[in-house]
Parts: sequence; structure tokens; C-alpha cells
Amino acid sequence: MQAIVIADDSEERDFFSFVLRHTGLAVTQTSKVQSVASAFRDHAVDLILVVLKARTAQVKEIEDIRYATQAPIILIAERLTEEEYCALLDAGADIVLERPLSARILSRYSRIMLRRAGMVPAAVFPIMETGGLSLNSTTRRVKRPDHRTEQLAPLEYRLLYLLMTNRGQVIPIDTIVDRVWGYSGGGSSELVRGLVRRVRRKIEIDPNDPIFIENIPGVGYRFNTNATQND
Repeated sequence: MQAIVIADDSEERDFFSFVLRHTGLAVTQTSKVQSVASAFRDHAVDLILVVLKARTAQVKEIEDIRYATQAPIILIAERLTEEEYCALLDAGADIVLERPLSARILSRYSRIMLRRAGMVPAAVFPIMETGGLSLNSTTRRVKRPDHRTEQLAPLEYRLLYLLMTNRGQVIPIDTIVDRVWGYSGGGSSELVRGLVRRVRRKIEIDPNDPIFIENIPGVGYRFNTNATQND
């Protein structure tokens, strides 16, 4: 399995590459996001680790990476405000970890992301359809009622898969975190809210007036079994 480490500092690139290699990954290093575009086209990438110091550039960098690949993205950042944290999740980061960060914690998160990336058995529900929405589990592509097709990132797919396979049921925040991100304990409502916003932008004709994914305040989210949208 292949990982890419993107870091401004050469010592940090070496350190984080060392950590990922000990999780069983082959690692490529670079200092610039722009230089990895060809790598995404030419080679399968299973995990991307981004370590950037320029806080103002982080959102744009993550958006550029997500535009080029659907591989899981772990971002290591300096201490963030809640607004900055949510902006990075909205831009496409799957996990945002703040410094200081131990090698053991990073290796655990890396294994979680790699494990969860392949956990949903596509053969069980190859294509799910409801309310004019069609989800292809083999390609991770969703077709909307207006016939527009969108590609889902791994976490986006796992969230939509979880909700659609349990449609009509309210899924608590902690359960979503456990099933989508792969760790138990106190769930983060902001983490889930950011991912829901990303999915809504892809499946809803009007993300500001969502029909498919319902928020149940203080509890969790539910896929609306009566959802219908006109072309």
C-alpha cells in the first residue's frame, strides 16, 4: 500500500515517513502539493499525510488534493480554532490532528483509515436506490434525481452508505463516528456535521434545503425514507 507525505520541513518529512513505513506502507515524500498531481494519476495512493505550517494556505491545499484524488487525507496542523477546524474538514480532510502529536497516535489513526477504507462490502448492496437517489458501492458514485453524477470520497461514501442501509432510523453521533471514522468514545458533532455538509453538497439539489439527510437535534442523523426531489 502506498502513502504520500507532504511536508514543508525535510526533517518532518523523514520523521512522518518513518512512522508510516512502520505501519506497513511504502512512502513517497514531497514538499509541495502541486508536485503530487502526477503521482495521483500514475499510481494508486492509499493514504495522504499533509503537514503544512502556513495556516492560511491549508484549506486551498486540501481542496487541491481532494480535487485530484479520493484517497483518505490526514492533516497535521498547529492548534486551530473551531472555525478553522471545520473549514479543513469541509475542504476534504478526513482527519485533522493537532500538534503536539505522538508517533503512536499517528500510526493508530493511519491504520484506522486504511482499515475503514476497505470495510464496506460492495457486493452486499452493489447499487442502492431510494427517492431518486442511486448509490453505486463498487465505484463510490452517486446519481442524483436530476441525473447528475458525483464521485464520493471514502468517508463521504461510508456516511451515505451507513444512512441509506439504515434509512428511516436515527443514527447517533457516536455510532456515526465509530462506523465511519473507526474509533469509539466521545463522538464529535462538529466532525460529523462537516462531513454531512460535504455529502449534502453532492446529493442534494439544494444543499440549503436538504431532503435526504435529516438532522435530529441532539441525537444524530436519519436518511429520509419519504424523500423525493423533482428533476
